[in-house]
Amino acid sequence: MRLTRLFLLLFTICVAPARADSLFFEDEPVQQGLRVADVSATFADIYQKLDGVKWGGKNLNVAIESIERLNKNAHIAATDQRVVLVWGDDIVANYPRPGAGDWKGFGEITTALVLKMRERDPELRRLGTSELYQTVVGALMAGVDENGRYIYSRAAEIAEDGRLLTSAGLTGARDERGNFRVNGIYKGSSADAAGVRAGDLITEINGRAVADMTDADLDAVMSGFNSGTAKITLLTPAGTRHVVLRRATVVLADADVVHRVGVGADGGILEIVVHNVSDGAVSIVNEALAKYKDVSGIVLDLRSATGDDERAAAKLAGLFVGGVPVMRIVETAREEVEVVPGGAAVTQAPVVVLMSDQTRGTAEAIAAAFYENNRGILVGTPTRGAARIATQIDLNNGGALELLNKSVKTGTGRVIDGRGVFPIICLSNIRSASQQEAFFLNVLNGDFRATDFNSKTDVPAADIRRGCPVITSGADEDALSTAVAVKILTDKKVYNRLMDI
Repeated sequence: MRLTRLFLLLFTICVAPARADSLFFEDEPVQQGLRVADVSATFADIYQKLDGVKWGGKNLNVAIESIERLNKNAHIAATDQRVVLVWGDDIVANYPRPGAGDWKGFGEITTALVLKMRERDPELRRLGTSELYQTVVGALMAGVDENGRYIYSRAAEIAEDGRLLTSAGLTGARDERGNFRVNGIYKGSSADAAGVRAGDLITEINGRAVADMTDADLDAVMSGFNSGTAKITLLTPAGTRHVVLRRATVVLADADVVHRVGVGADGGILEIVVHNVSDGAVSIVNEALAKYKDVSGIVLDLRSATGDDERAAAKLAGLFVGGVPVMRIVETAREEVEVVPGGAAVTQAPVVVLMSDQTRGTAEAIAAAFYENNRGILVGTPTRGAARIATQIDLNNGGALELLNKSVKTGTGRVIDGRGVFPIICLSNIRSASQQEAFFLNVLNGDFRATDFNSKTDVPAADIRRGCPVITSGADEDALSTAVAVKILTDKKVYNRLMDI
């Protein structure tokens, strides 16, 4: 009823005078603590950059109207003539819609709408500029792409070069009381050096109770844009501790390589763990394959691999499968684009590919490329089935927009998104040492025969996942992965038998 009234008001209201050159006066550069020209310029840049991206039939009006997500009392209607904001039952803003390509005009209208909403919403009013961008652009992007997001400049730098900038070196989450529970430490970081451990509870930072801090305040301390020092109070199993953490640069590799000598033939086994499918990972893997040419087998661990760079994914797979189609990219409202590596394979060593529910994006296509080209044995549990990758759009303010507007298919055109890639050896059904020797895949049939469910497209993915469930213990998954991979790579008869399935 309210939306109906909104549109009736929109089309019956008297036409306001034509929009002036600017909605803001030069003698009022700051309103509600915001530099309106800078904020407007950022929104203008966002709209202009989005104009060059396929939205699946959606237009700029959809993006503007999505800002109403910020408050349930707000309703925005954007037509080819007007942009109107209704708060409850009252029209609080009514602007002529800018003409096509008038990005400055769209930026100013968005800023004006946000200011009107901040006047009525104390939560919005408390947001600083960076938080405002994150919140407003998040709502705007949700209308264009439900998985789209705005990335701080710091996060954009992480995506580009794998570097965590100015981080205290820990990760965690709030508990029910608002305190911060540490769940991970980066090796060599400030937190690592100070002896902070997973499970520790952070209750105060610089004399301020963590429960009273916003998430943005907390993020600024742990991984702010600049270096800085924080005095932190920890509750640990041994009692209360006071430590000082200084944000510093922590670099994480996109891939790790371990050469296991004394396993298998004289050349040993090469274990490659890919964290992020990127050009950096390709370089690391390529160097390792050149250095250890005589290995008897390779374990390619994609269990936690992610990444949106389809070309890097093709290069990585191409090191093993050569110049064959690795994947197909389907962009919104566009035809499929085949992605093929540019060179020949650099190794012919037997390969076991480890995968799990955390294997997603282009990593799923890499696993499928090994399967479709009969190049390796898939071991683990089904992949995530989240084979959508992002288009990243750099903004003038140093941040970026991210749209999950590309879907990944296998090189032969099979759909991965929503279905996933399935292992030949299901680790979660191996529960004893004897079963490790037999390599059973007990998914649906109950007779412990290895079955290729990638070829059985008539079997619902949900049924396969129920039969090959996620392994809840990381330690158990590590132990099983190692035992099974080594057995396959050190027993040629087993490897060949599995390759024939």
